[in-house]
Amino acid sequence: MIRVEKATKNYQSGKVKVRALDNVSLEVKKGEFVVLSGPSGSGKSTMLNVVGCLTRITEGRLWLADQEVSHFPDHFLAAVRREKIGFIFQQFNLLSGYSTWENVSFPLLPLGISEKERRIRAMKLLEELNLETRADFMANELSGGEQQRAAIARALINDPGIILADEPLSNIDMGHIRMVSDLLGELKKRGKTILVSSHELQTPMASLLDRTVYFDSGKILVP
Repeated sequence: MIRVEKATKNYQSGKVKVRALDNVSLEVKKGEFVVLSGPSGSGKSTMLNVVGCLTRITEGRLWLADQEVSHFPDHFLAAVRREKIGFIFQQFNLLSGYSTWENVSFPLLPLGISEKERRIRAMKLLEELNLETRADFMANELSGGEQQRAAIARALINDPGIILADEPLSNIDMGHIRMVSDLLGELKKRGKTILVSSHELQTPMASLLDRTVYFDSGKILVP
């Protein structure tokens, strides 16, 4: 489902070239729950962004669902993200001028789905995440934990085959960690491929994972 081959990612920071990924290869099978772990700046979030087609690798190749997408033009990559990937961002990336349900339903807009149907789909996910009473609140009126759960609902609205999550439990209170973990567990049972970047997994989610891949200085540490 996901295959990264000899990926290198360089950034330019002023006059300094930063190598965020250094000749890294990774394969994640369909239905696997894999955690990318490591200290801040180790490369795990960069790898997540590469797989999510949010940043291009400097060298190497990337396959999603048996299709190489490494050299797709931007408009094709946008379609890949929309159709295949659900991304849970650490910083939520909700639009403050829109309601919770509108934020959740935004990925459906390019598909030409009616407003009524978009709301129905959004409300179903908001109910699963105990957010239905906040559906008509503006995104900036939500607490940090509520915004994170709304971001999770938005990532799932297109029923993607691949779910990428950057620290998905970092802003959620203990009362909702089990709820989100149970939802991800149910998605795993449905055959979704889940890739999570995390410094430290909470116990409920740790029980779901198939394996952990450790990053340090842009490389994968081999046991």
